[in-house]
Amino acid sequence: MSQPPVIGVDFGTTNTVVSVLDDDGRAQLVRFPIAGAHASTFRSALSFHADADQPTGRAVEAGPWAIETYMEDPGETRFIQSFKSYAASPLFSETSILNRRYKFEDLLSAFLLKLRDHAGAALAEPPRRVIVGRPVRFAGANADPALALTRYEAAFRRLGFSEILYAFEPVAAAFFFARRLSEDATVLVADFGGGTSDFSIIRFERRGGALTSRALGQSGVAVAGDAFDYRIIDHLVSPELGKGSSYRDFANILPVPPRYYASFARWDQLALMHTSRDMRDIRGLVKKSLEPEKLARLVALLDGEHGYHLYQSVSRLKEALSQAEEAVFDFRADGIVIEKPVRRAAFEGWIGRELAAIETATDEAMAAADLTPAGVDRVFLTGGSSFVPAVRRLFETRFGADKISTGAELESIAAGLSLIAAEPDPMAWCERAPG
Repeated sequence: MSQPPVIGVDFGTTNTVVSVLDDDGRAQLVRFPIAGAHASTFRSALSFHADADQPTGRAVEAGPWAIETYMEDPGETRFIQSFKSYAASPLFSETSILNRRYKFEDLLSAFLLKLRDHAGAALAEPPRRVIVGRPVRFAGANADPALALTRYEAAFRRLGFSEILYAFEPVAAAFFFARRLSEDATVLVADFGGGTSDFSIIRFERRGGALTSRALGQSGVAVAGDAFDYRIIDHLVSPELGKGSSYRDFANILPVPPRYYASFARWDQLALMHTSRDMRDIRGLVKKSLEPEKLARLVALLDGEHGYHLYQSVSRLKEALSQAEEAVFDFRADGIVIEKPVRRAAFEGWIGRELAAIETATDEAMAAADLTPAGVDRVFLTGGSSFVPAVRRLFETRFGADKISTGAELESIAAGLSLIAAEPDPMAWCERAPG
């Protein structure tokens, strides 16, 4: 395969998607051989495992292979996912893994190198130009976008890229969508990722056959699919594992500490809980509990390292509720059986706070653009959570169902990035890292 002239990288909190431009100027997604098939999404995860046969003394994996390594030997594997969340954090300087210090750029470059290896011939040689997606607002209370882009820059340069550009993720999705437009239009793009939801309002016009754009307003919020998953866990699963129950301490009746259930926000954090002081306390509370069978389930889940399988059940429920008004949550492992019917209306109530945050962020983008809903011609919804009916309904109610478009929900950003990178003037759509 000849060297692709441009490449687009949508490095996401949950998944990463890569697109290359073929000789005919079409965006083609890079596909990875996973479990006997080929997938265009590559899980944004890393694993580190001690290996004396490796020159560095450690074996590094990424994507689904990182999950597989972790599941085979969780006690001896350092597993890291959603590390994009730390990209803009001044508080995160480095972490120690198997006696080596890793900065954020070290983690990202290790991830990208393994992604390249698993892509095979499609990414065997670096192109002359790469364009990388970035959120409108990075995750974190004190996020520093300039710091994040500086870290991105260091990581991508290690792979040999000589020209590195950055574009807002919803802008890339908008560029992908704009190819469908037959006339000038003002477009609101709502991009729902794993960790953030971003909104951009862009005016598209064609001048002399060329597509031009003008950004009118942007906003973002650190709420997306991961938060929806946690709400399902918190309302449906944690009560079956003892959350909200009580135990007897001599003559006193005390609540089971709710902090035991905070780790359920991320399934990989449950493995750390298994070796924590809290785990010893939980074991001690089983005999004191007024509902010992619930805490016994919690112990079994943590001892059996079933966090990943639990979140797979959560994902299946969320997907089913996108298609039906009611679905059954079903999780079984080591004698633990949690099977409950869930109505879509109940799920929508659980995520009410997140839906309100999404609506507020949309308001901010509209205010920045100084527009009313009537001033928006089209709305393009992309990203995994755009499948959630309650999310779609927010935009149908405000803008009208006839204005809503979806499609290529998981690939539009990466494809849009590579298409932008091939433009005669990509800087009209993107930026360079500061410095």
